[in-house]
Amino acid sequence: MISASLELEEYLARTKPPKDKKAVDAAGVNIARLWDSDFANAKDAVEFAEAWELMNLWRSAHNFPLNTFQGTLREKAKRVHANAIVAQRIKRAVSIVDKLRRYPSISLSKMQDIGGCRAIVGNVENVFKLRDAYLKSQLRHRLIREKNYIDNPKASGYRGIHLVYCYISDRSKVYNGLQVEMQLRSGLQHAWATAVETAGTFIEHSLKSSKGPGEWLEFFALVSSAFALMENRPTVPFTPTTKAELRAQIHERAERLQVDANLRNFGAAANFAVSPAKKGSHYFLLELRPDRKVVLVTDFPINKLPEANIAYAAMEKRIAGEKVPGVQAVLVSVDRIESLRKAYPNFYLDTTAFLEYLKQVLAWT
Repeated sequence: MISASLELEEYLARTKPPKDKKAVDAAGVNIARLWDSDFANAKDAVEFAEAWELMNLWRSAHNFPLNTFQGTLREKAKRVHANAIVAQRIKRAVSIVDKLRRYPSISLSKMQDIGGCRAIVGNVENVFKLRDAYLKSQLRHRLIREKNYIDNPKASGYRGIHLVYCYISDRSKVYNGLQVEMQLRSGLQHAWATAVETAGTFIEHSLKSSKGPGEWLEFFALVSSAFALMENRPTVPFTPTTKAELRAQIHERAERLQVDANLRNFGAAANFAVSPAKKGSHYFLLELRPDRKVVLVTDFPINKLPEANIAYAAMEKRIAGEKVPGVQAVLVSVDRIESLRKAYPNFYLDTTAFLEYLKQVLAWT
């Protein structure tokens, strides 16, 4: 576990969540309403600027509990799988907007995954071991819900286990009530999920939200079922349950969509990183620009989270104004540079692991 410096702890202590939850929710409504605006109306521009500032303050406040959960997750994950990859991220503004629009009943102050941690722990058995380690532990924080998308896969094909906790502390009561979501995945599940995001980037549809061409959505649902069989777990609803049927349908769609060629071309389009990260870096601001065939990486040491958050908010605001398809930004944290591409291969448009697993499925007899 990486210990935060005193400077970082002081910063986190100052980044307190706004007390007025109604104002936070109103900011969420305005951000979603005005996200695509050209701001011809001056009143809209002012409302968006005010909403953006409050949304970003609310989002930044989640860094404090997120750091706590990330450290615990790293310790538990390493006990289960020595080569576990653990990362944390603050939810992207565009993802917040998309969620608010897709689920009008969810308010910004109630969104459970603004602060998120991810652990990739090898195989599916390790995922359940890590889940059980949490459920049996004596954490002060309250488990709000567990979502087992392995035994009950989503219709999209998404699989993994999500644990949502409510932060509770006697020492830092101001953050009590903030929620953090932990995603626990096997390597196979992670390869599938990040390939979906990569494909979605290039066809300019949010496949991860089940939006886009039916053929691509069906293809990934079928592949998820095949991967489930490889892990001896339940298949995706309304897909075949035998290897022979799955292989036949996957092969037909893979040929028609030219999946192998397209995904490899996607990766080749953005295989160069500007400003490579230095040793000692802890926070990484990634900007994926398919339009320029580049991934921009700006790194920050552990005591420079304030600067990282400011840069993140400014970059997202700029990207929103550009309206260039596929351009994305995210602020993440990993324990070492080598883990960055493994934890977020979709930002490097890297589907190598997915294609290797797919090759195994297509070789079934």
